[in-house]
Amino acid sequence: MAAGQRRYTVFETAAGWCGIGWSAAGVVRFHLPEKTMAAAERAMQRRMADAMAGDPPPPVAVAIAAARRYFAGEPTYFADVALDLDVADDFFRRIYAAARAIGWGRTTTYGTLAKELGAGPEAARDVGQAMAKNPVPLIIPCHRVLAAGGKIGGFSAPGGSVAKQKMLALEGVNVTQRPENQASFGF
Repeated sequence: MAAGQRRYTVFETAAGWCGIGWSAAGVVRFHLPEKTMAAAERAMQRRMADAMAGDPPPPVAVAIAAARRYFAGEPTYFADVALDLDVADDFFRRIYAAARAIGWGRTTTYGTLAKELGAGPEAARDVGQAMAKNPVPLIIPCHRVLAAGGKIGGFSAPGGSVAKQKMLALEGVNVTQRPENQASFGF
């Protein structure tokens, strides 16, 4: 694969159809489950307009297998998945690195993560913004970062906060707040 060239594929999991995009350097995009292959394909085409569909190279195939295990409910870790993120902000890079260290079945809050990075409580909002802009949810497990008091908080992926709650439930984490006004993907 030539430098600068990007590819993507969609694949089925127990939760629905996901998408993953990559460059020669690593994964650049992950899309959480949609109900249909066509919906996942459209989402990847929107988010990676400059990319073409392709067969995943071995490191991406490993990430796909891990995502399938995750949505089947198996403890899964993505720390070894190489990423190629176009993140200009150094603080966002630090936030993403810290979030990647949050293990299966564990959670933290926006404020706690900010504090762990040596920032004050006002940086909790920056952590929230980084999670909302996360191009590779699941691989950078933004679903494990909660609002103050352990409340579910927002989730910009398909299904919103309900999807976040379901992902945490797969990991054995019970967060009971259930926003009634958000749709969910069906798993």
